[in-house]
Amino acid sequence: MEFKNVKGSFDFLPNEQKINNYIEKTLRNVFEQYGYIGIETPILSYYDLLKLKYSNDSEILNEIYKLSDQGKRELGLRYDLTVPFAKYIAINKEIKIPFKKYEIGKVFRDGPVKLGRNREFIQCDIDAVGISGQETEAELMLVFINAFKQLNIDIVIKYNNRKLMNGLILETGIENDILENVITIIDKMKKVDIEEVKKELILLNISNDKVIKLLDYFKYSFKDIKKLFSNSINQVLLDGILEVDNLNNILKSLDVLDKVSFDVSLARGQSYYTGMVFEVYAKNEIIKSSIGGGGRYDNMITDFLDNGNKYPAVGISFGLSVIYEILASKESFQNDSLYDFYIIPINTKIQSLKLAESLRCSGCKVLVELNDIKVKNALSFANKEKIPNVIILGEDEIKKGVYKVKEMFSGIEKEVYL
Repeated sequence: MEFKNVKGSFDFLPNEQKINNYIEKTLRNVFEQYGYIGIETPILSYYDLLKLKYSNDSEILNEIYKLSDQGKRELGLRYDLTVPFAKYIAINKEIKIPFKKYEIGKVFRDGPVKLGRNREFIQCDIDAVGISGQETEAELMLVFINAFKQLNIDIVIKYNNRKLMNGLILETGIENDILENVITIIDKMKKVDIEEVKKELILLNISNDKVIKLLDYFKYSFKDIKKLFSNSINQVLLDGILEVDNLNNILKSLDVLDKVSFDVSLARGQSYYTGMVFEVYAKNEIIKSSIGGGGRYDNMITDFLDNGNKYPAVGISFGLSVIYEILASKESFQNDSLYDFYIIPINTKIQSLKLAESLRCSGCKVLVELNDIKVKNALSFANKEKIPNVIILGEDEIKKGVYKVKEMFSGIEKEVYL
């Protein structure tokens, strides 16, 4: 039998997993600073539940891993964390709204594999349910800014509003029933040649005049849009302009305008978004795709529960796979060690274990060599693993009550009393 991983799934070696652990620990700390609490939902779900928020012709349904149990029930592996969260709200009646949560867990997508996009990966979502207004969007943008600051990744957050997009499209006279198709194409404006965008729009039977007007609208700045449509009777467009204006004022007050950029063609692709949408990009890094994103989805949980109550919601996701690729490329992580100390016993294994425990009580990560190997080989291992400090503990050191700590990078030795 050939031993290999399924395409799009990977083993992580200890030094690689250390980076993953660092990312998750850093993000958890930031989320909890902002008042978001951790939850966990099942990986397995009923297939009907997973497909609930998508139309039957959605490409996403083709990427859901389907299976059945012994009772012949149709199941699937969760594609994201949003639908399981809606189900979580529905089942757990004791939850008090508003509710702010985060979840970090594995999801599965049977789709194309490329750098930063796997078929089995960990998704990281935070959501606020039961809060309207752009203050929540602003807070989540602050979460992005603070989290990536802690990860030492310089970012820009691009943002837009789906009501604004819908309103601009309707202003051209394009029919409402192809709105989502048009938005999907507009989202490509800065990713593909503009002639390709025109061709796709014309294939939707949109007249050339309307296509030209549409593409002109989506080249305007927000200031121009606000001025041009100030007297419009298009309420969807006016609502979008108001929401963007409110968010801009909040971001200005929070002094973060240098970290954000309005992008009128940004859509985020998913039809369930109802208001502001975001995407995060790393500056000057190997990854050019987004490393985070999200937006407001006021209707999904409301429609899902259908109990007469409204559940306005905003959520964002962090692309842990792409964040890993960025950090793994940095020299600081390539030279990092799994351990702080490496103790080499010479007929002193019990005493070495005792010394290791005292160092661990001080918060150090300590490896004790419990195999009987030559000191030369042990030092070679320490160098290979880039362990910064080595202690050789022999019987003489025990008698004297003093041991030496060798700093491997500088070669300096220090004496420490036992």
